Amino acid sequence: MKRNKIIYYVATGLLSVLILFSAGMYFFNYEEVAKMFTQFGYPTYIIYPYAVVKLLGLAAIWNPNFNVIKEWAYSGFFFAFILAFFAHFMINDGEHFSALIALILLIVSYIFNKKTQA
Repeated sequence: MKRNKIIYYVATGLLSVLILFSAGMYFFNYEEVAKMFTQFGYPTYIIYPYAVVKLLGLAAIWNPNFNVIKEWAYSGFFFAFILAFFAHFMINDGEHFSALIALILLIVSYIFNKKTQA
């Protein structure tokens, strides 16, 4: 049981660092992120709301009382990371590996979250 909790906290902590870094880029390096969103063909007006949603998703994942919302947050991050992987892969900017790492950390966090709750 202790091993499962350690794996859960390490994976979730590393995932949180990646998401916080991403949201921080959205807030504090808007011009670069807007240029990247334009390359993807995404509208730039979603940058700030997307950063806020990422932070709310992190809050839901870390809160043990929000089980249903936590499931939705994991699901939202899953689809966001899949789409990010393919978006970066299609424009060939080399950033698709960070989306893949985030996806792996998300899956590990989800699996070990379920194991620690059982």
